[in-house]
Amino acid sequence: MLIGVDFDNTIVSYDKVFHQAAVKQGLVPAETPVVKDAVRDYLRRCGKEDLWTELQGYVYGACMADAAPFPGVVDFFARCRQRGVAAYIISHKTRYPFRGRKYDLQEAAREWLKSKGLDGDHVFLELTKEAKLKRIGEVGCTHFIDDLPEFLAESTFPAGIDRILFDPNNHHPEARRFHRFASWQEIGDRLLSS
Repeated sequence: MLIGVDFDNTIVSYDKVFHQAAVKQGLVPAETPVVKDAVRDYLRRCGKEDLWTELQGYVYGACMADAAPFPGVVDFFARCRQRGVAAYIISHKTRYPFRGRKYDLQEAAREWLKSKGLDGDHVFLELTKEAKLKRIGEVGCTHFIDDLPEFLAESTFPAGIDRILFDPNNHHPEARRFHRFASWQEIGDRLLSS
C-alpha cells in the first residue's frame, strides 16, 4: 500500500487563519462564519475577487505558520509509519501568489510540514495540476486522498487508484463515485485497521 495525500484543505485547515486575516484587514465583518469558503463567498459577492486572490497569497505565505492541521491527520501519518505504510504528500502548489506580495508559498508549506514533523523525502509540491497527476502515477500510489472531487474525477487521473474524498464539512454529499470521509480518524480506520 502506498498512500498519496493532498496538502491544502486536506492536511491543512485554513478556516480560522483566513477568517482572522480577513477581519484584521477589514475585508469581511467579524460575524462572518469562521470558514474559509464563507470569507471567499463574501468577497466574491462584493465583487472583490482580486482581494480574495491577494488574501490567499497572504495566508498561504505570511500566515502559513498560523494554520492548523486537521484533527487526526498528524496521527494518521504516525500510524502509517508504525505500520510500515508509505505515505506521500503530493500537492499542486504554485511557487508565488498570482497577486500581491511575492511570498515563497512552497517554502512556507515546507516549513509548516517541518514544524508538524511531516517533512521528508516523500513531499512533492508540484507547480501544476498536470504535474501532480503525473507524480501520483510515478510514485505508484494505491490510494489518494484529496478534498476536491473534481480533481479525483480528472480524466487523466492514473487508473487503478482508490480515490478517497476528504469532506469534513459535508460539501459534496453527491460525490458517490469516491469513498467519502469526514474525518482523518475514519480514513485511518478504513485504510490502516487490519
